Amino acid sequence: MVTHAYEVLGDDQARRRYDSGGDSQSFGFGDIFETFFGGGRRGPRSRAERGQDALLRVELSFEEAIFGVEKSIPVDTAVLCDTCNGSCAKPGTSPRVCDICHGSGQVQTQVRSLLGAMVTTSPCGSCRGYGHVIPEPCLDCRGQGRVRARRDIELKIPAGVEDGIRLQLSGSGEVGFGGGPSGDLYVDVSIAPHQLFGRSGDELTCELELPLHEAALGTLVKIKTFDGELELQIPAGSQTGDTVSVKGKGFGRLRQSGRGDLVVTLSVKIPTKLDSKQKELFRTLAGLRKADTAGLVPRKSGAFQGRRRG
Repeated sequence: MVTHAYEVLGDDQARRRYDSGGDSQSFGFGDIFETFFGGGRRGPRSRAERGQDALLRVELSFEEAIFGVEKSIPVDTAVLCDTCNGSCAKPGTSPRVCDICHGSGQVQTQVRSLLGAMVTTSPCGSCRGYGHVIPEPCLDCRGQGRVRARRDIELKIPAGVEDGIRLQLSGSGEVGFGGGPSGDLYVDVSIAPHQLFGRSGDELTCELELPLHEAALGTLVKIKTFDGELELQIPAGSQTGDTVSVKGKGFGRLRQSGRGDLVVTLSVKIPTKLDSKQKELFRTLAGLRKADTAGLVPRKSGAFQGRRRG
C-alpha cells in the first residue's frame, strides 16, 4: 500500500505568497534599476506565472517495488479555476486596457536634478505593470486564476524502483497564477523494509535455515515468495553461506526488460541440545568420518563468500 505526503517546494516566503494567491506586487532589483535609468524590460509583464514545483513522498511495499504500481493519489493543490478558466475575470467580462499606461505597463516621469532633467521609467501603479486591469475579478478565485482544490495525481511507479530515487513528472505540479503553466512534480520514493526479504541490486534476497541432516543429505523445500509458492532443490552437502538462485523471481529491472533473480542464502542449523540417543548417533558418525578434523581454512580474496548454486 502506498503512503504519501505532499508539499509545495520553495522557501517560507514563497509559500506565504502562494497561500495568499501569488505575488502580484513583486518588485525586484531590476524594477529599481528601471526606475532610475529607464532600461530593462520593455512592454507589460504577463499576468500568467509558472506554478511552483511540488514534492510527493511515497512509501512502497516490497511487492510494489518488485512489480511496479499504478496509483491515483488525492492531494490538496492549486488547480485552474473552472469559472474563469484562468483569465482572472468574472464570466461575461474581460480585462481592459489600463487608462494610465495605455497597455504599456510602464509610466515615464520627468525629474529635475543637478544633472538636468531625467526621465525615469517605472511599472505602472494602476495596473501593476500588467498593461491591463480587471474591473470585475472572478469571485470564485478572487482574481487569481486558480483555486485550492483536491485532485487526483495519477502515479505510475515502474517495476524495480530503488529506495531513495526521485522521479520527475513535468507539468504535474501547482498551476500557475493567472492560469500560467504548471510547475513540475517530484516524487521521492522510499521502500518499507520487509521482515523476511532483502534487496541487492535487482536481486531479491532471503535466508533459509536448514536442519543439519537436510543440508547433508539434500532436500526439496517449498518457500512462499511474492510469486507464490516456489520449490527449491537443496543439494547434498550444502554449507552455511551457500546460495541457491531462482532465475527471474527478483526485482524488475528499472531500465531494461526482465527481472533479477531470487537468491536464497543457506544457513545450516546445528543442534544445541541432544538426547543420549542423538549423541550416540553423532559419535557413530564421527567414527565413520575420522578423516574429518578441525583446521584453519585458507583465506579467499575479499570477504568470505559461500558457494553459489542455481
